[in-house]
Amino acid sequence: MTSAESQKDLVTAPSPEEVGATYDEFGPLFSLILGDSAIHVGSWSEPYGRLDDVDRDGLGDRTPVTTLTDLANRAMDRQTDRFIGLLRPRPGGRVLDIGCGTGGPTVRLARSSGAQVTGITVSRRQAAEATERALAAGLSAQVSFDHADAMRLPYPDGSFDAALAVDSLCHMNDRPRALREAFRVLRPGAPLLLTEFTKAGTPTREHLDVYHAVWATGPLVSPGEVLEMAGAAGFVTERVENDTHNVVMTGELMRLLYNDRHDEVLDRFGRETTARLDTLMPDLCAFSTGHLGHHVFVLSKPAA
Repeated sequence: MTSAESQKDLVTAPSPEEVGATYDEFGPLFSLILGDSAIHVGSWSEPYGRLDDVDRDGLGDRTPVTTLTDLANRAMDRQTDRFIGLLRPRPGGRVLDIGCGTGGPTVRLARSSGAQVTGITVSRRQAAEATERALAAGLSAQVSFDHADAMRLPYPDGSFDAALAVDSLCHMNDRPRALREAFRVLRPGAPLLLTEFTKAGTPTREHLDVYHAVWATGPLVSPGEVLEMAGAAGFVTERVENDTHNVVMTGELMRLLYNDRHDEVLDRFGRETTARLDTLMPDLCAFSTGHLGHHVFVLSKPAA
């Protein structure tokens, strides 16, 4: 058994309730250190060297940024647009956003594609914030959010024309079951886009402990393990992209934003919690920039 495999065996994946509690408590922190557009890895460079697809929905991506938070939001929106382009949702189609966070990507997808989008999260705080975001965008009739567990989806078979799970599979303590549930609720021929954090190098036990504690995640897996689980659930692999370079930049910006907005963190979480975060953030950022991989998978449910 390799050292990495031994480390993976030591990690106990959190329950949906524990993941939800983490985002209920620390969701505001993630907004401070990642930007408030989304809670996923940003796209800091164009994957194909093109700029013509950036401003998909007229949100002004070419307006100069003036703060680190603006820069983070730009990267999050660019990444969301990239995923929309890979998923290709159709107007009027039904899309499921598995692990929707505070709803920024869900609303952006609905607005740019014309699809009917349902987002799910195990955080009640996130579900409430996402609902408010859709209301503010004037899209309440097109976008809805449910407090629901991806491993026990409350929807009939074949309910959706497409689905995405961006940086959310890592939180699930039964990844194969979550993939089987996604397969069940998709119609034949429908795509699933998912991203997953993957193993890179040999991180220390301390780095792994901090990563799992802060993000409420289960064991890290390899790209091959993701493909194996997806195939066992019934999916066909259409495309795989290595997105690790964007994790590195996201980790660097987390460090900068945490330091830049430290007073806001202190006001929001108090002296005791902030002191603990002060000790965790260096290891978290070091782990993100040196030992964390990230891959994008485009799968499909075979046509009947």
